[in-house]
Amino acid sequence: MAEPLALKDHSGESRIFFERAAMGFAVLIGLTLFLVARFFYLQIIQHDVYATLSDKNRIQVEPIPPVRGLIYDRNGELIADNVPSLNLTITKELTADIELTLARIDELIGLSENEKEAFHRRLKRRQRPFESVPILFKLSAEEHARIAVNEYSLPGVQVEARLVRHYPKGDLMAHAVGSVRRINEADARRLDSVAYSGTNHIGKIGVEKHYESILLGEVGHRRVETNARGVVMQELETVDPQPGQDLILHVDATLQQAASDALADRRGTIVAIEPSTGGILALVSKPSYDPNLFVAGIDHKTYAGLLDSVDLPLFNRAIQGQYEPGSTIKPIIGMAGLATGIVSSDYVISDPGWFQLPNDERLYRDWNWRTVGTGGHGEVNLQKAIYRSCNVYFYELAVKLGISRIHEYLALFGFGTNTALDLPEARPGLLPSASWKRETRGLAWFPGDTVNIGIGQGDMLVTPLQMATAVMVLANRGQWRAPRMLRDGVEIADNSVRDIDLIPDHIWDEIIVSMEKVVHRGNQEFGENGTAWAYIGQDIAYRMAGKSGTAQVVSIKQGEEYDEEDLPERQRKHAWFIAFAPVEDPQIVLAVLVENGGGGSEVAAPIARQVLDHYLGKQSSFNGVSAR
Repeated sequence: MAEPLALKDHSGESRIFFERAAMGFAVLIGLTLFLVARFFYLQIIQHDVYATLSDKNRIQVEPIPPVRGLIYDRNGELIADNVPSLNLTITKELTADIELTLARIDELIGLSENEKEAFHRRLKRRQRPFESVPILFKLSAEEHARIAVNEYSLPGVQVEARLVRHYPKGDLMAHAVGSVRRINEADARRLDSVAYSGTNHIGKIGVEKHYESILLGEVGHRRVETNARGVVMQELETVDPQPGQDLILHVDATLQQAASDALADRRGTIVAIEPSTGGILALVSKPSYDPNLFVAGIDHKTYAGLLDSVDLPLFNRAIQGQYEPGSTIKPIIGMAGLATGIVSSDYVISDPGWFQLPNDERLYRDWNWRTVGTGGHGEVNLQKAIYRSCNVYFYELAVKLGISRIHEYLALFGFGTNTALDLPEARPGLLPSASWKRETRGLAWFPGDTVNIGIGQGDMLVTPLQMATAVMVLANRGQWRAPRMLRDGVEIADNSVRDIDLIPDHIWDEIIVSMEKVVHRGNQEFGENGTAWAYIGQDIAYRMAGKSGTAQVVSIKQGEEYDEEDLPERQRKHAWFIAFAPVEDPQIVLAVLVENGGGGSEVAAPIARQVLDHYLGKQSSFNGVSAR
């Protein structure tokens, strides 16, 4: 009998079902264990990490910029202040469309393409989400009103009050103090992003730049809790910023004003120094500019006007202008002659009005030489050579000294280097030597080069600051005080050039007496007066030592006489005058330079007298001779 046909294997199906069920249950158990392990890892082991990440999503750290330190003059007058300013800012995360928002702002108050580009650059540099980025600085009252009325249509746009730098003296102190300016891309790459969080300005020139780290202060911050839209819900913690340190300068604002008034509308500079400290009492460069223009961001038209001006208002003539010193160098050349024994006080030459090197046809003329060949100063000793500014005496003396000794003695007075402690932008001038000419020009040093150096012409260049410094060392009889702007606020290292101790005291006296006679009567017996006596010395109430200088801008051919009326104004001679007073107890030294002014005694000396009269508080009937 046939076996019945089996349609289903119930036992096999049951076995497979239970095998699959067991496998599924095992997988489920495995997944459950994995999830439990994962939760344990996240919630227990990595709790601190993810708690921090969570906090970062809801807790923001906002920088609080410090208040920049103030700057005062020596009498406590404020010359660099901070004033409230309204800045227009945009928070990207709260703005649906940046470009649309910018277009709307443009419609309301106007935006230049440069302002838009600057905003986008600042937007790229921001350090965190929900950080407001300035688009305009120093909103006017009208601009603020227009933004406020239309605030509903400007999501993410805010008007924030900030303190910004302000210079109450305007152009008077621009070259003395310097200024802050907006941080640009180059600045942002080199600056500490934390230290400058929330700060939009940095000291760019002058005192503001040199003491930036002290004036800046330390940034503070506050931790706030925000919602998903970035709106602040509550403040969790605040660390107050530390304001920058205030500084007190040696500068006397009233003297600065007096010096500026004395210079009037001439192109030139005045540097005054207190010889006992090296403190710079006045540093005037004209024409000048208003540094407040750069704080909020100067427009291109105004900046181009300053940059392209032939009068160079942005150029600091006091520390960056390099000029031939002319006859102002003669007292130091004379001192070198006495110190080396090349000449003595009673050494006399006969000045015919010209000097000639052996085997050389060229005539080196005296300033009073005439085309007919007459002139000169007659019999001349060192004192007369200084107070009458005899060129021929110094031509001969320079040749006898030689360039090596001239270079050595001029270097003692700071020429050829920047000796200022806190004016890093000051230029070093040029103190030439035989080796310098050989290295820079591939030429030998010629005797004619030495002749020119003897009267401060040729390759030698000095800044007015250097000239004032040399006068200070002379007034101190060799005692060095490095020039400096800072008086109080922070200690600064004095790396002064060492005192000059190789010159005997009587030589200082000889030179100083000679410089007195420049201003006062020269030789009363013969009625010879100093070059500046007729212009400033007749009614002076104190003893002043001075020296005029006139530096040629263009050369004059042999046999021709200098006639400034035939020359364009900018080719005329520069006028110098250096001085200190009172002679018996020097309180102030100064250097005056008038570009293309003409004669030093006629033009620069009355300016110097006016400044000294103000500082020393002397009242007289003096009416300075006006500049030609």
